[in-house]
Amino acid sequence: MTTTSKLKLFTPIEIGPIQLKHRVVMAPLTRSRSEQPGDVPGKLMLEYYAQRASDGGLIISEATTISITGRGWFGAPGLYSDEQVEGWRKIVEAVHAKGGRIFAQLWHTGRSSRVETTGDATPVSASVNPSYWEDASHLVSAPSGWAQPSPHRALDIAEIPGVIEDYRKAAARAKAAGFDGVEVHSGNGYLLDQFLQDGSNHRTDSYGGSIENRSRLLIEVVEAVASVWGGERVAVRIAPGGSWNGMSDSNPTALFAYVAEQLNRFGLAYLHIIEPRVKGNVVIDEGQAPIAAEQLRKIFKGKIIAAGGFEPDTAETVVEKSDADLVAFGRHFVSNPDLPKRIQLALPLNPYDRDTFYTFDARGYTDYPFYEGLATS
Repeated sequence: MTTTSKLKLFTPIEIGPIQLKHRVVMAPLTRSRSEQPGDVPGKLMLEYYAQRASDGGLIISEATTISITGRGWFGAPGLYSDEQVEGWRKIVEAVHAKGGRIFAQLWHTGRSSRVETTGDATPVSASVNPSYWEDASHLVSAPSGWAQPSPHRALDIAEIPGVIEDYRKAAARAKAAGFDGVEVHSGNGYLLDQFLQDGSNHRTDSYGGSIENRSRLLIEVVEAVASVWGGERVAVRIAPGGSWNGMSDSNPTALFAYVAEQLNRFGLAYLHIIEPRVKGNVVIDEGQAPIAAEQLRKIFKGKIIAAGGFEPDTAETVVEKSDADLVAFGRHFVSNPDLPKRIQLALPLNPYDRDTFYTFDARGYTDYPFYEGLATS
């Protein structure tokens, strides 16, 4: 058995120009605690991120909306106003003060929204799929509570440059806030994933049909974001074979192999891969190995962060096998603000409470305890 002193998870690594001291990453975690109105990161979010920052560790921010029309989750923060930039700046400074690094995850929810969240604008997607908003199992977080998404419309091809520009502007705002880089969210059934997968993309123009065409929007967004940051401080998150938010594809293996190959040309900081054994925040196949990271490792030439259903021992295994370079933890970072130290010292983990994942106050957010004996080396 590997001893804690020899864990590969606690060996240094570089992502782009950024030096990290360990490979335990805080996954992007939507928590609904921004201040309203305005989706502004406030004091509660500041405390939460400061608690979870570690020396030489990487945090990926919760999904952060790039525009009002891209909003789809009540309480999620944004990067489309000066007030939001100022709120994020305080958080970034707190993370840096503890020796940590933080990337901003950029997000457009697409069809996964309601009109009261988008400023009365009809949600957009690659194509119109009435079965999505008609399915009672599909719920979105709105000011009125959890509800089925509003009917959406197909994004007109003439509108696409504007969406790409919203990503570029949000990337520039992230830079102004002092982030160390940005991650483009292209998974979990949100807008870019809706364009990638043919279960949701039925277009017949240059953004639909072939794998190349369906991947076009993602590639153009990455180009725009890299024009602000340089490719070495940009990352992409994908969910090969993911079914969350009603997603499906006729040939996910071919699709995501193409995506990974195309992303090689940017020299990304990392590719963040969500394993298909999870659906949202729930593990749906406990026995499944991290197959997506293993498959794409053969194609993607840069660093890989694996996410989805990992425990400390399985995280060590995937890194030891070199199928991934780093591992992102979600549920365990919710309940363990000192997770890297707990893993390194083989300390017990606090259990998490799903009932408070998406509520709006400090309970289940900033009140999880640190390990009392953590100061001992």
